[in-house]
Parts: sequence; structure tokens; C-alpha cells
Amino acid sequence: MPALCKDCLTQFDSGSRCPSCRSPRVVMHDELWDLSIAHMDCDAFYASVEKRDNPELRDKPVIIGGGKRGVVSTACYIARIRGVRSAMPMFQALKLCPDAVVVRPRMEAYAEASRAVRALMDELTPQIEPLSLDEAFLDLTGTARLHGAPPAIMLARLAKRMKEELGLSGSIGLSHNKFLAKVASDLDKPRGFSVIGRAETVNFLKPKPVRLIWGIGPATQASLDKAGIHTIGDLHRWEKDQLTERFGQTGERLFHLARGEDFRRISSNAPVKSISKETTFFEDTSDPDVLDGHLWRLSEQVSARAKAKDKAGRVVTLKLKTKAFKTITKRQSLHQPTQMADTIYRVARSLYDATGHTGPFRLIGVGICDLTAARDADREGDLLDPDAGRRANAERATDKIRAKFGDDAIKKGRALR
Repeated sequence: MPALCKDCLTQFDSGSRCPSCRSPRVVMHDELWDLSIAHMDCDAFYASVEKRDNPELRDKPVIIGGGKRGVVSTACYIARIRGVRSAMPMFQALKLCPDAVVVRPRMEAYAEASRAVRALMDELTPQIEPLSLDEAFLDLTGTARLHGAPPAIMLARLAKRMKEELGLSGSIGLSHNKFLAKVASDLDKPRGFSVIGRAETVNFLKPKPVRLIWGIGPATQASLDKAGIHTIGDLHRWEKDQLTERFGQTGERLFHLARGEDFRRISSNAPVKSISKETTFFEDTSDPDVLDGHLWRLSEQVSARAKAKDKAGRVVTLKLKTKAFKTITKRQSLHQPTQMADTIYRVARSLYDATGHTGPFRLIGVGICDLTAARDADREGDLLDPDAGRRANAERATDKIRAKFGDDAIKKGRALR
């Protein structure tokens, strides 16, 4: 069986250890040299950047998030072992992990690290489809002749270079389509490399819970439970027309994905239609200060992603999900495109106030859409808000200071909520 050492990249026949360096970090699979669709997911990305930039944090549990009234954005694996999870209230996270070091998010630093990872990916293939700052699909079909090695070796080399040159780690999933590559990348984290081949696809999927399929939220899960569908194997008892009649377009998607069929192509040319960020609360909340703090932090994250992509949006969107799973969406067109956190926040806040709904909420999200190039953004004054230009200039100056001295150099009061 083909085997590859993830540490020294030696190729060999099957074995539990590398014959060259004796490392146990070995990936083996019958189809290892034949597959070319990959998903790369950086491991605990924000926390990893913080540990890289501050070596004193290396062996400590690190939580990225807000103040005591905020929530966890993400956490390193040491903290996760203690039970800390994303969107968990900070006070609860600190009860589980009282010795954790809490770090405020530094979105500019994460965007810079993301660009460095992307530069390494660009050396492998032009077919890259980013999903966020810390994950992307790669199509390495037809690149073996260019690199003189099959995709699996190039992907292992990518992970090795990320660790050695950037001080960051990632987990790789390799398969024959996007759905399975994404599933594979979650099988062995951190620093994993997992393979799902064509021959094993159906048998691999059948015993898995149906929630493994992307896009299944609580409402869909409840409908599937009612129909007696709990595992992916249960979906195999249904014909496509039966699933479509029962679940609409979702039913057809479930039919194909249950069989490991995903016909989506990896496209680096697909236009980015929107930039958004949302968070699901560990506990439903109606606290106006907590919600306002989230609106600001989400606006900052959307702004950072827009700046990293050199994009701006003509429309600001707000998404809320109530305790009863009712989704509320609002949007407002702007008189000019923006990528400024201050503008995104102010519009999102006005959209929230306009809903007239006090909660409790289980999810809140902010985004921009109808994207355009950043050169067209935030150029005109606002007659209805004469201070807008001053705030935009202050934000740009803040970005420069944070880029030089770190995101903690300047903080807004609402970010501490």
C-alpha cells in the first residue's frame, strides 16, 4: 500500500513508521497517488497565530475572545481539551479553564498570516477556492508533471513549509470531490492528513450521522429525525424523488451527498458575492450590551476580511436567529460602497434597532454584499453624517498603528463588552 511520511516526505510501501526518519506520522492509502481534490484547514488558526507571535503562550491554554461578558471566538487545542468551545460565554470558558490566557482578536494579523499561507498554495496550483481566512479547497488535477510528484506529496510539502516557514500548522483532506475532502480534513486534527478514496466512499459514509453532511442545521435535522433518518445509511433507503418530494431541493442534495457524489468544481475565478461573519451563542441571550458588543466585533471581522480581499460592499446585511429558530434578515443599501468597520457597525446597529425584536437570540451575523473594488469605497462625504469622514480617517490611522504595534495598541470601548 502506498505510504508517505508527513515529516520527511519519504515515499515507501506500507508500514507504521517511516523507514528513513522513523516518524510515526505516516499516511497510507491504496489511492494515495491517484486523488487530487484537497481541503486544507489551518489548525486553531487565530490561536496558532497568537502562539507563534508570542512564544510565551506556546504551552498555555489560549482563548481568543472578548471580555467577561463576551464569548469565545476560538481556542487552542489545550483549552479545547478542557471543554472550551467557540461561542461559549467567556465566564463559562474561564470556569472550565481558569488558567487560560485570553487574547483579543487581531484580525489584521490573521489576514496577513492568511495571505502568507495563500502564497504557498499559489505555488502548487492556480485552482484555489478560499472559504475563509483559514481554509481553502485546492484542485491539483494535472499538476503531477509540473511538480514531478503526485498531489499527495505536494500537499504534505505544503503542510511542512507552513510549519517551518510560517510557524503554522494545517490539516489536509484528500479525496475525489469537495464534500469528501472537507470531511477528510476534519478526521485527524491537528496536523492531520486523511484520505477518502473512491472505492471506500459509500461504506465510509453509511454509518456516519446525517449531520456530517454540510448545510444541515437544527431545523433540517429535526425534519430528518421525524422521517427516521439518523445516519447517512438511512438516506440510502429513500429514492431521489421521495427525498425531493419530502424535503424539496435539499432532498436531491442529500441523495447525492449520501452517495459521496459532489459535482461542484473548485473555481478560483468564482466571484466573491458577499463577506459575512456570524456567531452562535452558547446560551440564548437578550442582553443588549452583549448583542451590541457582538455587532461591533462581527463588523470589525467583516471589515478586516474586506480589507484583506481589497473589496467593499454596497449593502450591509444583518442576520438574527431567535430562540424558536426563526431567522430574521435585514439589509440596507448604502450611497457608496464601504469596507469601514465603523460604517458597517452603524448600519447593522440601525438594522437591529429597526427589527423591534428584543430576543432572546441564538445567533447574530453581520455582512456586506454587492461587492466592488476597494478603490471605489468610502470616497465621498456623507451629508447626513458629517463626522463619517473623520471616523473613516481615524479608522485608517488605527489600522496603520495596529499593523505596526499590534491590535492591542488601540481598543474601542464597545469591543470590551
